[in-house]
Amino acid sequence: MDVMSSEELRAIELLSRVRYGVLVTSLRAMPVLVPARHVLADGRVLLRLQATGDGVRAGCGSVVAYGADNLNSGSAALWSVQFTGTAETVRPTDEELARFGPRPQRVDGENFRPAYLCVEPHFATLHTLHDSAGHSAQHAE
Repeated sequence: MDVMSSEELRAIELLSRVRYGVLVTSLRAMPVLVPARHVLADGRVLLRLQATGDGVRAGCGSVVAYGADNLNSGSAALWSVQFTGTAETVRPTDEELARFGPRPQRVDGENFRPAYLCVEPHFATLHTLHDSAGHSAQHAE
């Protein structure tokens, strides 16, 4: 992994505070946005998503973007994280699988079959939102 700045490392660490994000890739020149469950593992981000979806087919071996946020949390400190990296299929360890927690039963009307991608973050960006008084923009009037 390239050396990341302290701000980029902070951005990636924030992902551990939320469970889901969105994988962004393209398929036949069209954007594909796929919800995914994520866990952090040794500086990498592991993603669990539906095996039959476009995210796995389009993402594997490609440069992808991933983003997550706490914008609906009601927290006074709102943030959004995005990063890019190359996605590769992986088989998580038993410990990593346990950290993902329970699987959904169905996704888009189909029985859930998990697939796992690993993304080594590059070019991470952190956005924070506050009003002029230092309060979360969500609580500003």
